[in-house]
Amino acid sequence: MASAFPPGPIDLHAHSSASDGTETPIALVRAAADAGLGTLAITDHDSTAGWEAASDEALRQGIALIPGMELSTRKGYASVHMLAYLFDPNNAGLVAETARIRSARLTRAEEMVTAIGADYDLSWADVLEQTQDGATVGRPHIADALVAKGHSLTRSDAFAGILHWQAGYYQPHYAPDPLTGVELIVAAGGVPVIAHPATRGRAGVVSEDELARLVDAGLFGLEVDHRENTPDGKERLRELAAKFDLAITGSSDYHGAGKPNRLAENSTHPEVLERLVDRATGWKPVVPVLSD
Repeated sequence: MASAFPPGPIDLHAHSSASDGTETPIALVRAAADAGLGTLAITDHDSTAGWEAASDEALRQGIALIPGMELSTRKGYASVHMLAYLFDPNNAGLVAETARIRSARLTRAEEMVTAIGADYDLSWADVLEQTQDGATVGRPHIADALVAKGHSLTRSDAFAGILHWQAGYYQPHYAPDPLTGVELIVAAGGVPVIAHPATRGRAGVVSEDELARLVDAGLFGLEVDHRENTPDGKERLRELAAKFDLAITGSSDYHGAGKPNRLAENSTHPEVLERLVDRATGWKPVVPVLSD
């Protein structure tokens, strides 16, 4: 099926303003077309709100779209993000869980802003000015508000400073454990891939025992080629992918102006895209009709 996809790099991780990207779903797809992508996945945090607009624009732009999501999961205090592709967005279990996660994100964000506001000139209204209707409000929007108020130079600066967990304002939010996340995605007909699993290096990569449980539950792959995975971490991920017969993906994790990540800076092999699409039963990719 991958042969029916437009030629060009395949970027399977990008965000719009439906979560914490700075571009609307339509603008995101246009940026992908301008970057020469053949296929883009829209993977907003715990939300499918951008699917319809992005799908329509992909057909207009002549690129393929893989509707997806970045599902929040948690192992102890560590956040584990699970990319979910081509699942049924109306699946009751997944809808209920993402609603719970978004609600927890919102409560956490409000509590953090209250704490920060005790030491800096920052209000909840300032944060809401940085969001768009329907967006999953979170720390990136707080970061943008800190930049707008002059307390941080950039979003990255805010995360390295005021929003860093050691600064004292950070609070965790509810998220299911990774195994539950994989099970929810698979039950919705989707295809799960662990996002950037080696940002803390080789030692921070999921253990073989835990990975085996995720594979048994239906894990499809590991996002290896990502700028935040360390070199030694990538090496370990490739070892694990070979041992457990997992697909390897590459992507940008593009957020528009919210991060330095650029579309197509990493890409996924067409054969992996073919396998991913063949595995999915919940939704179909959006593929333009190619002229001969």
